[in-house]
Amino acid sequence: MSSTRPLSHAELLQLKRWNTPTIYNGWEQITKRNPFADAVNIEETRDFMPQMGPMVGYAVTVVIEPSNAHHRVTDPNAWTEHRRYIASVPGPKIVVVQDLDKPRTIGAFWGEVNSNIHRALGCVGTITDGGIRDLDEMANAGFKALARRLCVGHAAVQPVRFNCEVEVFGRKVSPGNLIHADKHGFIVIEPDEAPALLEAARFMDANECDTLIPAARDASGRKLDEILSNINNAGSQFSQNVKGKFKRQGEW
Repeated sequence: MSSTRPLSHAELLQLKRWNTPTIYNGWEQITKRNPFADAVNIEETRDFMPQMGPMVGYAVTVVIEPSNAHHRVTDPNAWTEHRRYIASVPGPKIVVVQDLDKPRTIGAFWGEVNSNIHRALGCVGTITDGGIRDLDEMANAGFKALARRLCVGHAAVQPVRFNCEVEVFGRKVSPGNLIHADKHGFIVIEPDEAPALLEAARFMDANECDTLIPAARDASGRKLDEILSNINNAGSQFSQNVKGKFKRQGEW
């Protein structure tokens, strides 16, 4: 994976100021992919640290199978090699973990120790379709987690494969993909989409604030026909702004 990053850390921090739906609103205006089917998780996930707000980072990937203790025999150096891989990639990083045991949850890759280790290696959080444990301790480490459920034990967990394409919550993720995630879910950004993402998100957020939102908020004391007319006019202006900027159809 290339160490070249399309966005600076400062730009990533600015992306972190918006929620993931706002990032989606910008992304759908610049992508060549299908905005109705691509990029976002299509299965339900859960943000176990919503108080931490959104997380933004580049994907590092790993596959696990906690129920299979044979991996410890065939690859006793897996943890060391995995950590070396994680350390070799510039951050900020989000660890995307595919659990081969699903729909069962046999053991957790993440707990207090592993989250602290990965935080030290430049990771800001994880998206895993398996379980996590030591929830309070993970939050105390500043390590955000979107996961399928909580879990008591760790079983025979260790990395089985890493630095490979994975699939979590119905979405494929490749190493190096830019990810934005929060309590709503996550979006996976391809490298060619990243440079225009920040400006697009800014524009779409401002467009809402300049048109439809004030039209809806400024309803006190107005007659129903006037309210509806103002909203319709604002919706038309919203769409005109989108077409003028991106040559595409806006949400409204």
